[in-house]
Amino acid sequence: MEINTIVIVSLTAPKDKIWGQLLALQGSGVTVRGLELDSFDDFIRQIVNQEEATVGMATVFYPMHRIERIAWDEPSGSLPSLSDRFRAKVGITIQEYLGIETPRV
Repeated sequence: MEINTIVIVSLTAPKDKIWGQLLALQGSGVTVRGLELDSFDDFIRQIVNQEEATVGMATVFYPMHRIERIAWDEPSGSLPSLSDRFRAKVGITIQEYLGIETPRV
């Protein structure tokens, strides 16, 4: 995984999924600027409708004992990635929204 890649982090105890920008990957854990996957649609809606921010991306460190897996946010067959859905609905890439350069994959 490259820094600044958009990822989905699956957590345990409690189970959760986080979508966002990978900021750091260390033996002790990962730091992600993101949001809970359950909030993704609300996040997009408030951007598109220019609503007051109620759902935002937070920078959080998750210790390695909570990490189940880290996956690239990429399409799966005919299903678009979350990043693709973001671009289709908002009109810019998540990287542009966050002000980061697109990582080389």
